[in-house]
Amino acid sequence: MYIFTGKNVHLIIVSFIVYIFVNMFENMIHYNIGRMNANVKADFKLPSGPDFLVIFIVMIIFAGIQGYLTYFFNSLK
Repeated sequence: MYIFTGKNVHLIIVSFIVYIFVNMFENMIHYNIGRMNANVKADFKLPSGPDFLVIFIVMIIFAGIQGYLTYFFNSLK
């Protein structure tokens, strides 16, 4: 029961990529909501370099956790 066999790696990678893709949009929306606070003028901006790097690093960590948990719960069948 190794994690890194063909089918398992595919499941982990697909889950990882989907999480990154979907969560990037969500994080940009949350970033702009926090940045605008109570400001009525809604202008969408990307985070600065350091802010984007922190967001991306946190996403990578949680995407890895998401990939592993998807594999784990799928293997309980």
